[in-house]
Amino acid sequence: MSTPAPALRGQALSGHNRISTQALTSLAKAAAAAAFDVDAQDVRADWTDDDGLLALSLVTPISIPPLKSVVLDPTRVERFGGSIWDRTVEAKTRILETVTELSGARLSRVDIRISGARISEGGRVR
Repeated sequence: MSTPAPALRGQALSGHNRISTQALTSLAKAAAAAAFDVDAQDVRADWTDDDGLLALSLVTPISIPPLKSVVLDPTRVERFGGSIWDRTVEAKTRILETVTELSGARLSRVDIRISGARISEGGRVR
């Protein structure tokens, strides 16, 4: 007669845990969408093997303030989180950390290609 292993908090139980590629992709798209203030459906995520780790490649638009408003008030760029370059560099780290923390997957890198701009009146809330 066998008895089930106790499900105690913090105790490792034998067995397998797997996160599907689809779940990882949804997580990566959501993290990128949050970082760039766009809809997750507008983000494309692809995975490749990088010497046993996962490499994430993202193609996404980015939200930007209306250019006319930037001409009238250049501080609007900072309220959006800085230049497109600065926001993309910062987003790499945040996306890698978010995907790693929530999934437990080990990522080697995050590559981002900005595919377009979405005009937005708002700015990021920090």
